[in-house]
Amino acid sequence: MKKLILFFLVLQTSVLAGKNTDTWYKPGNYPDSRHHFMYQSVEIKGAPNFYKFDSDLKKDKDVLDEFKNNDTTGIISYLLFEDNKILIDESDIPSRIIDGLLPSHSMGKSLVSYVTGHAICKGYINSVDERLTNWDLVKNTLYEDQILIDLLNMVAGDQKYIGERLYPQIDNQWKRSGVNLNMTSLETIVELNLQNTQKSNPIYNYSALTTHVVMNYVIYKAGDDWKKLLHKVFNENAKVKNSVYFELTRKASYGHEPTVRYSFFATRYDYLRIAKAIMDDWNNDTCVGKYLKTVYDRRIDKNDNDNPKPDDIATYSKRYGGQFYFDIIGMENREIIGLTGFAGQNILIDMDNEKIVVVNSKYRNYDWKKIVYEKIKN
Repeated sequence: MKKLILFFLVLQTSVLAGKNTDTWYKPGNYPDSRHHFMYQSVEIKGAPNFYKFDSDLKKDKDVLDEFKNNDTTGIISYLLFEDNKILIDESDIPSRIIDGLLPSHSMGKSLVSYVTGHAICKGYINSVDERLTNWDLVKNTLYEDQILIDLLNMVAGDQKYIGERLYPQIDNQWKRSGVNLNMTSLETIVELNLQNTQKSNPIYNYSALTTHVVMNYVIYKAGDDWKKLLHKVFNENAKVKNSVYFELTRKASYGHEPTVRYSFFATRYDYLRIAKAIMDDWNNDTCVGKYLKTVYDRRIDKNDNDNPKPDDIATYSKRYGGQFYFDIIGMENREIIGLTGFAGQNILIDMDNEKIVVVNSKYRNYDWKKIVYEKIKN
């Protein structure tokens, strides 16, 4: 038996040789029970009148090839929505996944922006040009008095302390102490790391902390209504079917309670419902649609990659705005919104052609150019 197990491990290692094995699908990285969603997350319940999809399904050879070998490619869900219906629907969800809930990873940053747009439209925040003043949490930090759009665009001048601009190029690790920002309450980070920090030259610097600040600023401005705001976004507007969740920082620390972070969980179809709501807001020119167009107009050049590779929207786009990726290489003249997350989570929304691709994966080895990029481009 031991020889058989050893043979399997050697075989699996050889299959994945040269491939990306970074994954969330391992003990400690994915919740091991519903307890996590009940007590370590903020729940937004599904809508009784959830959006019901029409479909006209077809089999796509390129997509099927990725699923045939998904122990290597990592793909576990693929949806293509076009002409107001689902055209491709393939999945192989692992049995450990609880209630079909899949992690967003950094796609959740974009969802924080979407929530911010709703907060502006509901009057909790004046505009993307509002300054973070009179918020005690960020007093005497580099974020005090900054303009909201600069945080949304990841140009907060925080690259000396956090983010992917300087070594170590990790978006969620405080450079001096190694503190994991996804594990630690924002109050603790401010108290131990951010006091008396100074803003540097405002250049694009992809950072988890910037999104955490935005999320908690929205909560601060919404006051007692912040859960109602989340209900408005996902239950009433996106009309999700099942409960969706924003995670809390993992534990209380230094006397501070956990704070809400951008990490998000939803079912595969509810990710599509949210993407469709974003597309509908844009195309119907709703108040939130106007917000999305504003962050599109205010997008900035990333200037972060001299050798872009067609393996993800983050590496194959030129501009960033409001926590979304824009100007995909080869499609710069088209209005396409991109969301991406660790280990291959991807959503592309083509506003011009009303087409959406949603991919969930265990690790990022699938042919992104063939089943995401080309499906949108063509």
